[in-house]
Amino acid sequence: MSPLIDPRILKGFRDFLPAAEIERRNLIERVEDVFRAFGFAPIDTPALEYTEVLFGKAGGETEKQVYRFTDNGGRDVALRFDLTVPLARFAAEHRAALRFPFKRYHIAKVWRGENTQRGRYREFTQCDFDCIGCDSAAADFEILLIMKEALTAADAPPFTMRLNHRGLFNRFLQTIDAAGKSTEILRIVDKLSKMGKDDVLRLLSAILDDKRARQVIDYIEPKGSWNETFEAITTAAGGDNPDSERLKTLRDFMIETETQDVFVLDPSITRGLDYYTGVVFETMLDDMPSIGSVCSGGRYDKLTGLYSKEALSGVGASVGLDRLIAALEAAGKTAKRETYADAAVICFDEAQAGAYQKIANRFREAGICCEVFFEAKKDSVQFARAEKKGIRWAIIEIANDTLILRDLATREDSEVLSISEAILLIKNSHKLNQNGHSALFVYRPR
Repeated sequence: MSPLIDPRILKGFRDFLPAAEIERRNLIERVEDVFRAFGFAPIDTPALEYTEVLFGKAGGETEKQVYRFTDNGGRDVALRFDLTVPLARFAAEHRAALRFPFKRYHIAKVWRGENTQRGRYREFTQCDFDCIGCDSAAADFEILLIMKEALTAADAPPFTMRLNHRGLFNRFLQTIDAAGKSTEILRIVDKLSKMGKDDVLRLLSAILDDKRARQVIDYIEPKGSWNETFEAITTAAGGDNPDSERLKTLRDFMIETETQDVFVLDPSITRGLDYYTGVVFETMLDDMPSIGSVCSGGRYDKLTGLYSKEALSGVGASVGLDRLIAALEAAGKTAKRETYADAAVICFDEAQAGAYQKIANRFREAGICCEVFFEAKKDSVQFARAEKKGIRWAIIEIANDTLILRDLATREDSEVLSISEAILLIKNSHKLNQNGHSALFVYRPR
């Protein structure tokens, strides 16, 4: 007999048991509903791409983290490390079939061989949404609004959305004669939240003189209010310019929509990837900074130019699903259910499986997820099993399409009900929470 293979997975990769996967799927559905509400359409791309396609503009640390190998055909290939670069390739390849501005969302796994920590893994899911083919403050602002609405729909803990403009930062670097080292400087500044000001100053001083390094540190420090910070960085960048005008317009949109309290102008936000050229943004959880950014992105005006002579301007962001779930777990906001079913038909006679399914179908047709138990065990055993799975209602058949509902949360039995009455009781008992989400998983029969 062959020795047993040790069942194990790679570091930074995970299996998802039902409770965890239900939580993920539920969260994905919530943010996906927001994307759809803004008119965004789904796409999909291959997990595996030619390495030259992915590396076209990745740069820096990202290339070191990519899972890259030679396939059986001798081709140099790599697993995608994000969903934005594949989007650029997708848009260039299918340009004739797309209508611009093209608004897309893409929810899929990506891979990076980075150090693992809470909420950060080597295989993880991104929820991307982008608008390409339009360079306007209106498009930038819509992405910011979607970020806000998606996190609100996900019931995220209190958060603050920080934004900056890479173009304005580059103008500042020109004024201090440091534009030639902008890529290195941006990557160092991007590490501020992880390393702290002193270490960032030390790294900057290694590539600039001490005076210019301190000028960079002064530039990236917020000065108080939005307006105070805006005036300071605009002056440091040489005065009014199109990039500062873009930030001013975004601020006007925020005030008009009464969303200004959610957004902070933070000159230290640069984003580590080289393809960003305009506004950039990150979202931090106010009470959980160690989680990192749970939704980030920016404008990338030249990315598609790598694959097409006609470059398309784009702006987008990504919800970090795994980080967000880690935050929700820490905040005690996960349900930990092992099934989508809200009701279960208790089995007293295994030969009556057909009749039980007929009853369950009535609940399903009414939009209530309903499971049928197969084994005629003691009712207390079946009640306990339902409770452990997160099912609230036990359906006990009486006769002639009548039944009793046991509320497993309160241990109380209803009076004898018709199926229609039982359906109404369940629906009325599941009130909407403060975010408008029902505690009831809705079944949509085909």
